[in-house]
Amino acid sequence: MAHVAQRPPAWARRDLKARLITYARRALSVILVVAATAAGGYLALVGYHQSATLSVGEIRMSVSPGHRGALDVYVPLVDWGARFEAIRAPIRLRVDLQTVNRRVATSLAEGKPLDVEQVRKEAEDALRTYLMRLIGLTVAAASALGLLVAFAIRSRVPRLRWTAPTAILVAIGIGVAMVTLVPPRGEIADPQYYAHGPDIPRALEAVEAAQRTPGVLDQELDAQLVGLARLVVEPGRRQSLTGQPTITVASDLHNNTVALGVLERATDGGPLFFVGDLTDRGSPLETRLVSRIVHTGDPFVFVSGNHDSDYLKRELAAAGGIVLTQRGRLKQDGTYGPVINKIAGLRVAGYDDPFERRSAESFRDRFDNNPQPGMQEAFLQWLRPLIGKVDVVMVHEGALLSTALDVLKDDPPQSPLVFLIGHTHKTALDQRPGVTVINGGSIGAGGTGNLAESTELSLARFTFTTKPAFQPLAADLVSIDPGTGNSSARRAILEPETTR
Repeated sequence: MAHVAQRPPAWARRDLKARLITYARRALSVILVVAATAAGGYLALVGYHQSATLSVGEIRMSVSPGHRGALDVYVPLVDWGARFEAIRAPIRLRVDLQTVNRRVATSLAEGKPLDVEQVRKEAEDALRTYLMRLIGLTVAAASALGLLVAFAIRSRVPRLRWTAPTAILVAIGIGVAMVTLVPPRGEIADPQYYAHGPDIPRALEAVEAAQRTPGVLDQELDAQLVGLARLVVEPGRRQSLTGQPTITVASDLHNNTVALGVLERATDGGPLFFVGDLTDRGSPLETRLVSRIVHTGDPFVFVSGNHDSDYLKRELAAAGGIVLTQRGRLKQDGTYGPVINKIAGLRVAGYDDPFERRSAESFRDRFDNNPQPGMQEAFLQWLRPLIGKVDVVMVHEGALLSTALDVLKDDPPQSPLVFLIGHTHKTALDQRPGVTVINGGSIGAGGTGNLAESTELSLARFTFTTKPAFQPLAADLVSIDPGTGNSSARRAILEPETTR
């Protein structure tokens, strides 16, 4: 006789269902308590701020969650800020300079020194007090709201005993996480500077103000900010940039003549090193449109990119521009001068792009996404005899450097060597022993044919010294959103470790 499976009795099924419902209620209760505890902590985190009076002025400290961890020092008076990625939690600890002490501002304007250590100690004490109170308030608020929900649940279901301990444990966990992740760690260095504005001119004015301001903080901030700047950047550790020569590095205009005015203001009559792709095809019409750029820099130095042409090079040289090629400087009569040229105190060489367009071929596109076999080796062989004799090498296509950088990694040059590149339309900086690679992005925001891509308008500023010998000091990478005018500027100090 076949065995027939018997169904569990009704009371067993009811008991199983009751237990499942109980477990579900307990799990839901714990989830609600955890959510309430976290919400209480979040409300305290975003709602609490504190003001403190320092000798340089009054500051306001607050926290903004949901961002990449950073310490923001912001000055509403001039709509300018500095951001330091020194916090591991996904929040921004913000310090706003609300007022500037008139006595301190007057003293600084008269050239009198500021007691930096006193200001630093005041700032550290203010931040420490704020963070201690913030963490304490966050834990208290998290516990209060969590326990409130826990007791509300227990009043309806008395057997749920885990809700209150859960609230307390979660609140303690939030406090431990804040103690571990919120206070800034390590050296506060390599800031990113930013400004907000409705248009490019306003944003550029902020960048220009940062470039021309004398004093401490390596001239990044307006004179009103000097006191605040000293809260976060220790002066005297690095060589001052005041009075040091600076060049503007730009590339990839791509016929965007609207950006020429921005480039003129950024260059301000100083040296302009343009690293290729001034046009889209290098045709005679395009050349006439952009030829005024020769008078933007004093001097104007150029190497070709894959969107430029032999015709463009000849016209720029004839107009007085310094056009560099792997064969040497292109002269107005079409002959070539030396490969290494002394320009703005620098020994400079340039490598014209192997994909540049040719007038004899109707300016057709010759570009390949990757350098052809042998091009990187050819560049290395061209570079070898120049190492130790040249300070700056201009080359549009950064991929051509690949083999050379590998060789220089194994055998770093005895004297600093700086490569200026373009092509990618993105600002970038690469540092390695003895070698620096700077990409100024795209001054034309990708060109008039790429407006839909929302490419930032960008350039770089390179500061150096030639006394007693060539030494890179700093690189500023500047980006401006052409739609909103919002700008950011990041400074990297390029001095060797022994001088930092």
